[in-house]
Amino acid sequence: MSLHDDALARLEAWSAPSTEQERLRERYVAHLRTHPDACDRSCRPDHLTASTLVLSPGGGHVLLTLHAKARQWFQLGGHCEPGDTTLAAAALREATEESGLGELELDPVPVQLSEHAVPFCGTPTAPGERPVHHLDVRFLAVVRGEADAVVSDESLDVRWWPADELPDPQPDMVELVDLARARLRA
Repeated sequence: MSLHDDALARLEAWSAPSTEQERLRERYVAHLRTHPDACDRSCRPDHLTASTLVLSPGGGHVLLTLHAKARQWFQLGGHCEPGDTTLAAAALREATEESGLGELELDPVPVQLSEHAVPFCGTPTAPGERPVHHLDVRFLAVVRGEADAVVSDESLDVRWWPADELPDPQPDMVELVDLARARLRA
């Protein structure tokens, strides 16, 4: 099974937690059905990405990265790569690369979807084309063991935050943390 096939099957089967998330799920599925290259960063103006919200074992803390280009705090994640066979594997690879943590236990079921414009991810290729949008599929991982996160080349900082004291809390990130913590408790 290819990464594209995995993404389509995973999102077709996913139970969205809200009406808005269901709307995004349908949009992602339609995009995958019409774009064989939907998981490639070269797919314009939209392509799927994979990310991971890393929680402490009890869910009291979240690991976030201060993204070097966006200069905002985000969960760990990024583009799918040619060697990725599943969205979950892409999310885990990105989380490991960006945190230096090797003991992450990933839940292979997505937690949240987020579509957002990414102006630094390439310029429009045609007149009138809108900026690139990431169709992000977000997963949950729990760190196992005691290890300090490290800062990668893509980040200015990587830091643990209390789950209820996020830096510059955007509604999308607050929802992700709430959904991930509820999943962890379930």
